[in-house]
This record gives sequence, C-alpha cells and structure tokens, in this order.
Amino acid sequence: MLLKFLIKIFSSQKGAMDKVIVTLLFIVIGVAALVGMYDWAGGKKTDLLNKANTEYSNAIK
Repeated sequence: MLLKFLIKIFSSQKGAMDKVIVTLLFIVIGVAALVGMYDWAGGKKTDLLNKANTEYSNAIK
C-alpha cells in the first residue's frame, strides 16, 4: 500500500525516480567504499603489528 503510494507520487513528478535511483547508487557506492577501506586498514594494522613484533624480537636478541 505504501509502495503503491510512493510509486504514484514519484511517477507524477518528472525525474523523481531518476533522483531516487542515483541516490541509492551513491549510497551503495559509499557503503562499498567504507567496507573496502575498513578491510584495507585492517590488513595494514596486522602487517604493522607483525613487523613491530619482529623488530622487537630482533632487538632483544
């Protein structure tokens, strides 16, 4: 019922559906960018910790 109402409103306004589609596309791209950045940063953190532990172990020897 709500979906039919929204479709009726959007179809009566010229270009409204295009704006909704573009907005949803930007949201999907933004979420994908955040997830990618989070994974990339997590990998860099692990690498940094491993290098720090190796250097610490070598300094103690």
